[in-house]
Amino acid sequence: MTHFVHAFRRLCRTPGFTATAIATLALCLGANFAIYAVVDAVLVRPLPFPHSDQLVTVYNSYPGAGVPRASASLPNYFDRRHAIPAFSSVSIYQPGGVVVGNAGAPHRVPMAGVSPEFFDTLGVRLAVGHGFTEKNMSYGNERVAIITDRFWKSQFGGDPHVLGRTFSNDGYKVKVIGVLPPSFRFLWGQAEFYRPIAYAPTDRMPDRRHSNNFGMLARLAPGATLAEAQAQIDAFNVKQMADDPLANVIKGSGYHTVVASLHADVVSSARPILLLLQAGVLFLLIIGGVNLANLLLIRASSRTKEMAVRQALGAGRRHVAAEVIVETMLLALGGGLIGLLLGWLGVDLLRSLGANELPLGGTIAFNLRVALLSIAGALGVGLLLSIPVIWYNLRANLASTLQAESRSGTTSRAAQRVRHGFIVAQIALAFVLLSGAGLLGVSLKRVLATPPGFNPDHVLSGAITLPWSGYKDDKSRTTFVERLLPALRELPGVSRVAITTNLPFAGVTADSVVSVEGHTLKPGQSLRGHYLTSVSPDYWSLMGIPVLRGRVFNYADTQRPERVCVVDKAFANYYWPGGDPIGHRLAPDVTVNDKNAFTVVGVVASVKQTDLAEVPGHGVVYFPYSQGYVAHFDVLVRSTLATAALAPMIRKAVLKLDPELPLDDVKPMQARIDDSLIARRSPAVLAAIFAAAALLLAAVGTYGVLAYAVAQRQREIGVRMALGARPQQILAQFMGLGFRLLLVGVMLGALGAWAASRAMQSMLVDVSSLPFAIVAVAAAAMLVVVCLAVALPSRRAALIDPVEALRAD
Repeated sequence: MTHFVHAFRRLCRTPGFTATAIATLALCLGANFAIYAVVDAVLVRPLPFPHSDQLVTVYNSYPGAGVPRASASLPNYFDRRHAIPAFSSVSIYQPGGVVVGNAGAPHRVPMAGVSPEFFDTLGVRLAVGHGFTEKNMSYGNERVAIITDRFWKSQFGGDPHVLGRTFSNDGYKVKVIGVLPPSFRFLWGQAEFYRPIAYAPTDRMPDRRHSNNFGMLARLAPGATLAEAQAQIDAFNVKQMADDPLANVIKGSGYHTVVASLHADVVSSARPILLLLQAGVLFLLIIGGVNLANLLLIRASSRTKEMAVRQALGAGRRHVAAEVIVETMLLALGGGLIGLLLGWLGVDLLRSLGANELPLGGTIAFNLRVALLSIAGALGVGLLLSIPVIWYNLRANLASTLQAESRSGTTSRAAQRVRHGFIVAQIALAFVLLSGAGLLGVSLKRVLATPPGFNPDHVLSGAITLPWSGYKDDKSRTTFVERLLPALRELPGVSRVAITTNLPFAGVTADSVVSVEGHTLKPGQSLRGHYLTSVSPDYWSLMGIPVLRGRVFNYADTQRPERVCVVDKAFANYYWPGGDPIGHRLAPDVTVNDKNAFTVVGVVASVKQTDLAEVPGHGVVYFPYSQGYVAHFDVLVRSTLATAALAPMIRKAVLKLDPELPLDDVKPMQARIDDSLIARRSPAVLAAIFAAAALLLAAVGTYGVLAYAVAQRQREIGVRMALGARPQQILAQFMGLGFRLLLVGVMLGALGAWAASRAMQSMLVDVSSLPFAIVAVAAAAMLVVVCLAVALPSRRAALIDPVEALRAD
């Protein structure tokens, strides 16, 4: 307690130092706390299910066909659920959406179809009611639902007798048989209720084994490992190939099945970004810690004689060390408490930058667990800060210190080297952060400069899903589209209208196998997967996609029995390099015949589908909407009107055609592109903030050390000037010291920046390992900052009055 009181009083006697130290720690710790809250929610915290480490995801892969990741099929589910001993339970799921609500005010609600074992696989017990059965997987028996707690409250007002009640579901009545607990939240966290997956007997046939439409979830048996499950499923696939009707088709595709940890798989896309940001704030914390260590050493230097006297009077090493530890712990605690507030505010900032869009991003919270870990981390920083100060105090030579003329004692060469080493470390780490921010900024700039392949300006999009209850055949769906398009064209300000079943940047893409007549597979090759989409004739003109060869559809093509299609440049280059694809036939099937063939009538430019930085060459085939399945499609409207004015008009037009049909996900095309850039823009912004803070800390640290050096050597400077040294020489001496520290720091920082750039390659687009321009800019920025930090104490040294300096002591 005595140490605490003495340390508190000493800190109060030096309010400037105390405020600076606490502010530095608060800034650095707050940034770390905020980023860690996201890392904890996404990467560290286990999934909110019992024994979640046993949960795995299972998916098929066809790398040779250009489809490294597919999902799983219905036959896979039935074949594997009892054939893999390492699995105690296997289930499938399929996200979707349905229309709920009355005529005139319908709205689409996210839901998911699941197999009966789904909740048992997750280890979730229903709060009320019972689960699905095998019987519910047959058509006619699937109109039941298990609802979430929030849907129970919003749709049924929390009615305790909800079991047996019904609600409209795409025009059908669905009965509630169960309610999930309030805490339940699956991976995507949006489904309001769950319904059983229903199938026809033909859906289970072997020729559907590669119709991958379902996510597969499994739980490892007690004692089983991922490696055992992988080995068993590999052996099972080899056995199944003997009777696989598509064995010859997928030969050469590299077909295999992957078993992966569910948690690791879900967060795999976010892991590199979050680890990069966490490394960035750790660098910032190290820079801040080094800065404080220097300030504490300078403060300890001013108390050298005091500490020497106390040790001479009997103060032991343990007493000296305890006093230092208590003082640094108080500083760390003060910085940590303020850092908690900054971290809490920082989480809100991260949400605004798109953290909620990360996998499991909906669970991000600055909770008690994160707060306790943060305070523990702050105290750990305080303990580390005490080490160099304890070393300095215990290493001092008592006799020489007590005999020194200076009231503050002398500063040993070792102490000077330590302080200078800290400055070099600050400069090097700041250089690494600055270079990393530059790499991310250049990468983002090049991504932003990449054209999407279409013109998104003044294009509004919205999704429509035609429910099975009112649109059971192709004719009824085509009829609706043919009524919708002219109705939207008549809206004021609208110049063009189109539809597509695979909208770029909508977040949903699916690969389908395409066969091309006359294309012979080479040994080891297989059929490839491509994006398929059904569109209306005005699609390309509305989107501004150039026609490169032949023609695109016209409305006469939608009425003719002849089946035609348009391919993009990437597709044409793959199958007809240097040739003319016009007149060739293809089919969205494993073979081409007269019944399924489409004739190519045109080639259009390729467009980006999911990301401005995506690797080109996947290939797209466009079909007329009348010759495809258009149960779900996006409406595109080009207009000069603002979204706020146009969206209600489109919704009203759709409701006029069908009062039970909502228009969902209404968004400008440019907004879709912007949303796809969140994962690149946010890290670049945060890295720039961290780099700016690092530069500031490096400048403060350099200034503090050199200013102290000038104060310590004031008598020496006075003697030299009295003996004839000119102010310019004194100025050059201290400027030279600063530049030597800068040079060493930049050289070490360049090595660190090179290593960081190698580690960041997976997140960079069209950026070499470490461009010279970035190194030059980072070095120039460090030069300016260090020059400013060195100039003031150097100038002060040059202006010292020799008489006053000699009189001082």
